[in-house]
Parts: sequence; C-alpha cells; structure tokens
Amino acid sequence: MHVPVRGLFETHLTVSRLEASIDFYRDVVGLELALMVPDRRVAFFWIGGRGQSMLGVWEVGTAPNAMRLHLAFTCEAADVLASPAKLRALGVEPRGFEGEPVEEPVVLGWMPALSVYFSDPDGHLLEYLAMLPEPARPDLGVVSYSRWTSKRRSGGGA
Repeated sequence: MHVPVRGLFETHLTVSRLEASIDFYRDVVGLELALMVPDRRVAFFWIGGRGQSMLGVWEVGTAPNAMRLHLAFTCEAADVLASPAKLRALGVEPRGFEGEPVEEPVVLGWMPALSVYFSDPDGHLLEYLAMLPEPARPDLGVVSYSRWTSKRRSGGGA
C-alpha cells in the first residue's frame, strides 16, 4: 500500500552566485525569501505562501559540469496570460515550448495547460503553468493560446 502523496513540498537547485539567484527569485519570480544561511551559501523561498511549498537554492560556484533543471510554478490562468509582458519588463525573455521567444503563452493540449517558460541566471528552465478547465486536445499538440482559443470556439482539429 502506498503512502498517499498530495503534492510536492520542496525542491532544490544549485546556482553559481547565491546573491544573484536571491535577487532573481525574489524580484523577478516574486517568491518570498524565507531564510538565508550565509555560511552554508543557501537560501530558501516560500512558494505559494508560508508553509505551502519551498525552493532551496544552493551555491556551488562555477563547477564545469553544472546541471540545468526544470521547475514549473502553478499560477492562475490570468497571471500566466499576463506573464510575457511582465517578464519582458523585468528583462527576462518569455519562451514557448521549443524555446522560441513568445508574446503569449502556449497551451499543452494533452493536459491542457497554459504555459510560459523562462530561464534563471544559471539556465534552469522555469515555467509558469495554469491548468485549463477545457477537455484535453492532444491532437493539437503545443499551440499558441490564441490558436487554442480559436480551435476551442470552432471545435476544429489541428
């Protein structure tokens, strides 16, 4: 019998410069700094409010074999829709599923979810994601939000 898992509480990333990462996750992503431990070169952020979820960032310097990881942040649909302009205003390029610059979110038809990707200073791939209430459309693949809404209205295929 499995222990019922209800969510993911915390995850951790390695970073090359702790202070730059603190600035990014606080000032660009908007996470609340929960704790910084200078002598251990680590900072922890609350995700979704205190006690909900946590992100730890650990400085490892400029190791030559750095790993690039992916995190998706759950957001409201309206916030994901507004995120490309907000990211650009903060000097961060919003991207689509294939890494292309985007003006609007993409929709992952198989879920379906609204999504915008961007990178932190160490190249970790971050994502703002909101599940959509419509039925999944895996036949559409990954499409722009405007294409998703036009296909949804028309009931059309790919």
